[in-house]
Amino acid sequence: LHIIKQKKGSKDLFLSPMFYTYIIYSTTIDKYYIGQCEDLEKRLSDHNNSRSTYTKNGQPWALKWSKQSDTRSEAIAEERRIKKKKSRKYVEWLISSAG
Repeated sequence: LHIIKQKKGSKDLFLSPMFYTYIIYSTTIDKYYIGQCEDLEKRLSDHNNSRSTYTKNGQPWALKWSKQSDTRSEAIAEERRIKKKKSRKYVEWLISSAG
């Protein structure tokens, strides 16, 4: 969650959810998985505890990259942009360029 001011100059604040696009990696199956979520810690736990059909056979999964977005639609767009590349080299470049 992050704090956003309601109006310019207002002291009223409210909490707004953060959304994430993320890349995880499994050494077990040597694969990357790209996804988006609202709660990154919970989602990684889901991947590592067989609560995700696609990733249940690759445990353990390690978070390699993530990007915060203000809206779910921005996170989904980023996920699609990365997946559309269909390139492991691009994913590895993205991870390495993040520092």
